[in-house]
Amino acid sequence: MRLQARQSLTEIAVFVLMAMAVGVALETIDAPAAPNEADAPQYSSDGKLLLPHDYREWIYLSSGLGMEYNPAHKPGSEFTNVFVKPSSYREYLRTGRWPDRTVFVLEERASATQGSINHGGHYQTALEHLAASVKDEKRFPEKWAYFSFAVGTQEAPPNPREACFACHNAHGAVDNTFVQFYPTLKPVAMKHATYNTAEAAGTQK
Repeated sequence: MRLQARQSLTEIAVFVLMAMAVGVALETIDAPAAPNEADAPQYSSDGKLLLPHDYREWIYLSSGLGMEYNPAHKPGSEFTNVFVKPSSYREYLRTGRWPDRTVFVLEERASATQGSINHGGHYQTALEHLAASVKDEKRFPEKWAYFSFAVGTQEAPPNPREACFACHNAHGAVDNTFVQFYPTLKPVAMKHATYNTAEAAGTQK
């Protein structure tokens, strides 16, 4: 009887320890990742953003073709490809919001219609421009800042507020970002009720 009692107590103790381990694991999964300095935006000593060289290994979000936000201008023919840091993407999927230290990189590439065996449609060619948007709440008073890189340059100062911030702030569907143009991101924001329909429709300020 004593042997059976000891075995029962041992089994109960093992069960309790397993349950505690599962609870800790679930909390770890649900909790946002701790800030990682190596994952943070990098700046030069004079405050310029350093171009993330591995951005093409980040999460690819979508591409646009000939997009133009100014109705007075004619649509172009360039492709725009957008990438976001993997850690920020995972947090967005979890909450529908972009965490601090989020970084997007947008590349503009020329397009062509004829080449090799292609005789219709458009495909991407040379890199023409790079841009980045950064959410860094301690560095920027308005949380977000925008940067433009000429091809071949490795650092860029923040753009003037009226260049990009004003438009993103007025029309970004989620936290200064044009989630309305990303077919895989919009349903996530809708699910988490973080999608601003009015701003996405272009009816705000």
